[in-house]
Amino acid sequence: MTGGPVNLVGQGFSPRGEKGRFVLPADFRADIFTASANARVLCLDKHPRLPCLTGFGLSRLADFAAEIDREEEKKLRLGQDFDRDAAEGQVYGFYRASYDDSGRFVLPDYLSELGQVEDGLYFHGGGRQITIWNPRILFEQGEAWAIAQAGCRAKMAEAAKGKRK
Repeated sequence: MTGGPVNLVGQGFSPRGEKGRFVLPADFRADIFTASANARVLCLDKHPRLPCLTGFGLSRLADFAAEIDREEEKKLRLGQDFDRDAAEGQVYGFYRASYDDSGRFVLPDYLSELGQVEDGLYFHGGGRQITIWNPRILFEQGEAWAIAQAGCRAKMAEAAKGKRK
């Protein structure tokens, strides 16, 4: 049902378009397509630790059960409680966004709220997933995000220049 493992590499910026749509940057379209068994499906969710959203292909589903098993084993080894139902609900509760040939997709209101989305989104490759940021929030992150911040500024400038033409 899902494509094979894919590393999501690249970056891009999408201003909010008409009808509240965003565009999955070209850097990611082919890889997400491959990772979603040749379907135009971008899986979207709130990042579990960072103040951003995350995007990935359907192929990540194959990893989820093993990740939950490892987390459960770790918690039990440390003598901590583990709620498997809650963990599965968090991991499998992502949104499947269909996108067209140009990469346009609709971000549901609840994810827009969770990601504190405003007028644009910055997409940053992260291997198994893409981090998807409100630029203002990305700029508030520490030195560990300096490259992403610089990339975001550059991509926003490119988008602004393209809009003026």
